[in-house]
Amino acid sequence: MGEVVDGPHGLGVTAEDFGLKGPRGWAFRGIGVDAEPGSLIAIEGPSGSGRTCLLLALTGRMKPTEGHARVGRSELPKQMAAVRRFSALAHVPGVTDLEPALSVAEHLRERALLQRRFGGSVRGLLRPRTERLTEARLRIDSALAAAGLDREALPKGSRTAVRDLERLEALRLSVALALIGRPRLLGVDDADLKLSESERAEVWALLRSLAESGTTVVAVCSEAPEDAVVVSTGPADGPARKEAHKEDDQDREDKETADALAEAGRA
Repeated sequence: MGEVVDGPHGLGVTAEDFGLKGPRGWAFRGIGVDAEPGSLIAIEGPSGSGRTCLLLALTGRMKPTEGHARVGRSELPKQMAAVRRFSALAHVPGVTDLEPALSVAEHLRERALLQRRFGGSVRGLLRPRTERLTEARLRIDSALAAAGLDREALPKGSRTAVRDLERLEALRLSVALALIGRPRLLGVDDADLKLSESERAEVWALLRSLAESGTTVVAVCSEAPEDAVVVSTGPADGPARKEAHKEDDQDREDKETADALAEAGRA
């Protein structure tokens, strides 16, 4: 792998012979990536082909078994904690799930509070309360604008419960919550799952705008847009997976997902 130069905001991502093996075999193997800072990277493949595991590995949430990757100036697997500090996840089932009963406003306030408490500096925590509240509002407004979520257009405005959001609105909210931390690398799972053709176009336009603004975006999908840096995990029944797995396809997929989410939770 060559040296990756950081952009003003986003980070370059490279990987060579990147693979992850779990208790039941290879989740993915032989992956190569070469993306400039501020790229839109699409992890393309069918469900069960290791897409989510690769997303979690590139964002420092799962430890790879073989090969190497570099995100900005941080190497994987050696500097997973560093990668986690400047990356964020959105729309990952079992990791970033939204609480159906909570409102949009409650989710935003909670994330801003967590960001201030755990993501800010000690000096920031000592600032006057009015300054902290102003900073939180600015972060929230900026994140919502970048995610394209208009609170006033929702059925009950900011008081709208997550269970009343359309699928695309929920995805935008999840992205907005991730952006509150101002990550330089954003990972989005299931970017095109159960969306209409027009909704998929909206999602890719959103992710493309985030990449163009400088944030490197890694998105899991079943079909990547032409202008993305495409990383294919291959068919779910490819040679490496056939050798490693003997169980029924659906049972295997369920167990791999559980393993991935458990590992991400520990990270």
